[in-house]
Amino acid sequence: MSTDIVIRAENLGKKYTIGHQAAERVPTLRDAVTRGAGGLLRSARDMLHGRAIVAGDEMEEFWALKDVNFEVARGEVLGIIGRNGAGKSTLLKVLSRITEPSEGRVEIRGRVASLLEVGTGFHPELSGRENIFLNGAILGMSRREIKAKFDEIVAFSEVERFLDTPVKRYSSGMYVRLAFAVAAHLEPEILVVDEVLAVGDAEFQKKCLGKMHDVAAGGRTVLFVSHNLGAVSALCQRALLLSDGQLVFQGGTAEVTERYLSTRAEDANLTFAADPARPSITAVRIDREALKRRELKVEIEFRSPWPIGAPIGGLVLRANTGEPLWGSNGRFHPTVGDDRTSVSDGVLTCRSSKLPLIPGKYVLSVWLSDYYTDFDSKIDITVITFGEEEQAFVSALRPSPAVVGSIEWLAQWQLQPAREVVE
Repeated sequence: MSTDIVIRAENLGKKYTIGHQAAERVPTLRDAVTRGAGGLLRSARDMLHGRAIVAGDEMEEFWALKDVNFEVARGEVLGIIGRNGAGKSTLLKVLSRITEPSEGRVEIRGRVASLLEVGTGFHPELSGRENIFLNGAILGMSRREIKAKFDEIVAFSEVERFLDTPVKRYSSGMYVRLAFAVAAHLEPEILVVDEVLAVGDAEFQKKCLGKMHDVAAGGRTVLFVSHNLGAVSALCQRALLLSDGQLVFQGGTAEVTERYLSTRAEDANLTFAADPARPSITAVRIDREALKRRELKVEIEFRSPWPIGAPIGGLVLRANTGEPLWGSNGRFHPTVGDDRTSVSDGVLTCRSSKLPLIPGKYVLSVWLSDYYTDFDSKIDITVITFGEEEQAFVSALRPSPAVVGSIEWLAQWQLQPAREVVE
């Protein structure tokens, strides 16, 4: 491998075996006992033969990655984009040596620091101070090296007040602050960052992006996975586009992001699985005929395991480079409801007839919240064509802050509860 190439993937593939339960019209106690005994015997047999233990009556092979080939040069900042389930996180786990590939090979030159999930490598019972040393040791740093960077790590993470508190009491944002600070300051040759930065607030995300710029300027390599195409465009010179586990396109970031968004289906009706543990968006419906008239009508259907006081919706339209061009937040619209009304499920509808946007294609994101908590979001879920005229993705339009601030009142929100609880 050339000294200028630090990562090379050749015919890389990762296969998983997933199980499915056989459908039964009326399961009985005898069926449950028989299935449990059979599953126990099968699991014991798989364990003896060194195979993965998979629950289910029927097995299926699933290729999370297939025939992936690419190279990363030293000092390069590479973006990896694609829809959920495209194989991005699996690729990073293979590159981080968390899991082995099923076929092909990966050559890596240099020490890798990975930030793939909130709290990865942290022990919940240890304090933040202890976890800094533990995480540094995992990354191969000596105690002297960690001590030399300790003050910088603490200052960057902004958790000095809670440094001697067990991290199990940290919020997800504090976890990310400390984990990123450790990974970025202990000088790995290759820094791998997944979507976890989305957990942090906007100011901290800006700090992280600036730090990754500094890491790359120092001659180190960064692999960055994010749904925030604006951040990818600002940080990365080159990008990979994954779809269904395959590398479908690679090149300059602008080309890759345009290819990614231009191939997105313009779905008028999208459905999502409900999360039984929290309020979640279950469907988004878009009136395509209204768009042709340069009007907007979006319905956000939601479901909650508990009544929500005054549920609130929001949406944003982005350009192909990720910049938000227009958005609306239901918190500013009293037509949604008030704190005296709680609903377990319903539909939030946003209407606007005076959007200050030129005809063209835009990317839609939506979210669900109440007045205090954000529950769920669906980022860049579909492309919409606004107006009759077909144009390339809008990238040059930049509304001034005055325009953005003055158009919020143009949107109207309404709540149609399916089940209502009046407190």
